[in-house]
Amino acid sequence: MKRPALISWSFFLYRKVYIASMNLGFIGTGNIVSDIIVGISKSKIKYKKIIISPRNKIRALYLKRYFKRVIIAKDNQEVINKANWVFLGILPKVGEAILPELQFRKGQIIVSFMSTTNYTKLKKLIKTKSIIIRAIPMPPIRLGKGPVAIFPPNKKVKSFFDKIGTTIEIKNEKLSKNFWAISGTMASFFESMNILSKWLIRKKINRIDAQKYVTLLYSALAELALINSSKPLKNLVNDQTPGGLNWQGVNDLRKSGYYRLLEKSLNKIYKRL
Repeated sequence: MKRPALISWSFFLYRKVYIASMNLGFIGTGNIVSDIIVGISKSKIKYKKIIISPRNKIRALYLKRYFKRVIIAKDNQEVINKANWVFLGILPKVGEAILPELQFRKGQIIVSFMSTTNYTKLKKLIKTKSIIIRAIPMPPIRLGKGPVAIFPPNKKVKSFFDKIGTTIEIKNEKLSKNFWAISGTMASFFESMNILSKWLIRKKINRIDAQKYVTLLYSALAELALINSSKPLKNLVNDQTPGGLNWQGVNDLRKSGYYRLLEKSLNKIYKRL
């Protein structure tokens, strides 16, 4: 009876040591990779080293300077050789050009952030029988917040992203295209806040107060919507007082075709995917 217990305890120790000594590799050092590394550094994720590619030397040196466990590899292949998990934070055209030249290990976990390179194409490019996951991380991941849609579902990858965000597992890649499309509206959201804050500035409000008011307002509104996300979001729109300021604002935009243009933009992004 004791022997199985010892085996179980030994396995637990092995797993704990393995996780603690896990190396994370990043090919690409753009904005989203930087955001993820910042998020990891603030999280409870256990890892030994983060190995990054030298592609963007200035960004790579910045990350190495501010995070003690970040090291810069001499090339992409060294990232793969030294890492247990490899994250692909590169543009699709770049990835599709360099991936066939790289040698991954059998069973190695590869997480791709390449938006228009689908799962089937990734398998052909990588060739090795690795564990390939597509993920859609967003900038708030540096704060440990925001959704991360992944395909296909994977317990280890879900557990990882749940420590720096909220993972949404997708069972059908075709459906994942919808999430990629929505992720393409981030800049338009920021531009909306930019326009609102500029309007306040033109009304003689100083820039800091203007931006603080707009960002705090929309942050609180998003939190309120999240709390009520089990119900149709339309309810929050319909709760506005008929004839009131918000009623006027939303109806003016409806009449102008603003929301139809938003949907049209989404459809274009979707077609690109």
